[in-house]
Amino acid sequence: MNILVLGSGGREHTFAWKIAQSSLCNELYVAPGNSGTAEVATNVNIGVTDFEAIKDLAIDKQIDMVVVGPEDPLVKGVHDFFLNDEAIKHIPVIGPQKEAAELEGSKEFAKEFMSRHNIPTAAYESFTKETVEKGYAFLETLNPPYVLKADGLAAGKGVVILNDLEEAKAELKSMLVDAKFGEASTKVVIEEFLDGIELSCFVLTDGKNYKILPTAKDYKRIGEGDTGLNTGGMGAVSPVPFATEEFLNKIEERIVKPTIDGFKKDNLPYVGFVFIGLIKVGDDPKVIEYNVRMGDPETEVVFPRLKNDLVEVLNAMGNGSLDTIDIEIDERAATTIMVVSGGYPEAYEKGKEITGIDTIEESIPFHAGAQLNDGKVVTSGGRVISITSYGDTYQEAIKKSYQSIDKLNFDKMYFRKDIGFDL
Repeated sequence: MNILVLGSGGREHTFAWKIAQSSLCNELYVAPGNSGTAEVATNVNIGVTDFEAIKDLAIDKQIDMVVVGPEDPLVKGVHDFFLNDEAIKHIPVIGPQKEAAELEGSKEFAKEFMSRHNIPTAAYESFTKETVEKGYAFLETLNPPYVLKADGLAAGKGVVILNDLEEAKAELKSMLVDAKFGEASTKVVIEEFLDGIELSCFVLTDGKNYKILPTAKDYKRIGEGDTGLNTGGMGAVSPVPFATEEFLNKIEERIVKPTIDGFKKDNLPYVGFVFIGLIKVGDDPKVIEYNVRMGDPETEVVFPRLKNDLVEVLNAMGNGSLDTIDIEIDERAATTIMVVSGGYPEAYEKGKEITGIDTIEESIPFHAGAQLNDGKVVTSGGRVISITSYGDTYQEAIKKSYQSIDKLNFDKMYFRKDIGFDL
């Protein structure tokens, strides 16, 4: 098969790394890709939402399957674009259609979906510029901390948690009236704060059947001890030690099954990955959010633990035969630590040469914000490279990742030294 992966981050390098291992894969292309995908695939300089150029590439390279990494093309309808074009509608696209991608595209849509299908989540209400006063009143009914979420896509930065009521009101005004997040915050969801420990659950579905991948936990904040600004993720651990069999059963019965059944009941066309952001409150799981793709950096710990041929699994998702696949998982733990540009998630410099990648032997480096420039690997984003290791325990795997990071170097390089601290 000739396969096209859309995206350019650590998640997409992990996809490409795993797909390239399959005997079913003939040619592998990544658009636009990065310096890591260039080692296992052919990069094509096309943006993930340039659907016409993607179509031309699919025809030119006789692509047999498209695997979508990030959320943006899904929310903008890349799957529908393929289905509506005679020349390419035969090509399976792994990723939900636009209507179903609203689960990530709109926080309100996701909340209404959960409410309809009795899926446990935080109590909430949503507000617009016109109802900002009602928003203030709703905040007054809640106990701190206050959780405000921009309704639309805000690159993972549209969630604000504040302890002070007046600050929360000011932030609501900033989001709705002053358009702090642009289009994304024309509507804002305010919800009750859930106190607990977070984890991520990944589900594969062909629209009818589902399979659950290993759990993972990521670390969102830039500073040690989970302090400072939110990022796209600073590291991840799989499996999650506190996710006992009993707890995993609750997740499947109360959340996964009603979610997949909900897609059928609501006629939401969904072939792809469902990322369910969960929080363990007491002994019970509740949903914080849905994403309509694999997480990053969780993909970098979940896929290395998948023993199956990924192309076989993706094929089964594309042709509706996922029930014939048995998911096999490596018993070892996997951890990843994200190495980022100094200043991230605020302003940072690009174009810094990265050295030492080729000296890493104990871990797998997944490139994220890194590109080839005159034969050198240089930084091109905030999250630069993710260092994944296996171990008999997550502590052993983390130790290996840190030992490998010691071999890496670029100007103003930063990483958290406490991944897994709370486990």
